[in-house]
This record gives sequence, structure tokens and C-alpha cells, in this order.
Amino acid sequence: MQKRTLLDGKKFQITIKRLCHQLIENHTDFSKTVLIGIQPRGSYFADRVEQELSEILKTNTLKKGNLDITFFRDDFRRKDGLVSASINTIDFIIEDKEVILIDDVLWTGRTIRAALDALLAYGRPAKVELMVLIDRRFSRHVPIEPDYIGLQVDSLDSQLVKVSWKETEGEDKVILLSEKIK
Repeated sequence: MQKRTLLDGKKFQITIKRLCHQLIENHTDFSKTVLIGIQPRGSYFADRVEQELSEILKTNTLKKGNLDITFFRDDFRRKDGLVSASINTIDFIIEDKEVILIDDVLWTGRTIRAALDALLAYGRPAKVELMVLIDRRFSRHVPIEPDYIGLQVDSLDSQLVKVSWKETEGEDKVILLSEKIK
């Protein structure tokens, strides 16, 4: 496997800070805006966005939740063995709110489509925007595009984009994995 580092260290943190400033430009008053991280990996990103926004805005009133999409995916019945879901941690209604849906990597768009379906259990949002750390833009299966992008990556379907989080893997890093060409 060949590894190429796309983001790490200071660049990783600067990217999150830049995305937060873009959010502030569009949502100056966050009273009608909520952050929703798509479990499992988008939750770490949503936590970071919430922390950074709280520091910049000097507030602790942001609403953030985590959304499990396991049974909304179009492929959950294709998996071997039992499928288990995570707990949704959304303790607010999203009716008429502006929702920022957050995930680490946007690839085919199927995860986002499932998240949109799952969101409806919490009300009908006024607007939904999508924030992703990495956009693999040439691999869509459904017509979904992000509003906020940390980094766009042109990659082959055979390549893998791996996001590591300090909370789970001990470091913040994004790498592109490719098979070695013989």
C-alpha cells in the first residue's frame, strides 16, 4: 500500500477553523442552527466544529447531536451477521431549524441520503447544509454536493481516504491509500 498524507497537524486544525469561519459568515446568529454529526466518524468532526465555534463565538449554547443512520442505509441488509445501531443523541427538535449535517468523508453520497431520511424523525428542517472534511468529488452515486468542504480529493474508486482522529487513533490525519502498481 502506498500512503500519501493529505492533511495533518496544523493544516488539519486550520482547515476546521476555516470551515467554522465559513459557518459564521452564513449563520451569524446560531439560535436557529443545529449541528448534526453522522455516526460514527462524522461525530468526531461535529465535536471539533462545536468546540471551535464555541471558542470563536464565546458561547456554550450551540445545539449539537449525533445521528445514527444504520437502518436507513440502502445496503444494511446486505451485511453478514447482525447489524447493530448506535444511540442517537439528538435531544432537540429540528423543526424549522437550519441543520448543518456533518461527516468526515463524502464519497458516493449514499450515507448523506440515508442521513436525510433519518433526520425527518426529528422534524422538518427549514434548510439542510452539508459540511465534510474530505470531498471525493468524482465518485457520486446520488446527486449530493457539500456546502462546506475542508479539502477536495480527486481519487480512484480503488483508493481509500482514511481520516484519523486524535480521540480514537491518537492523531489528526487524513491519508490517501493506494495499491502499489507493479
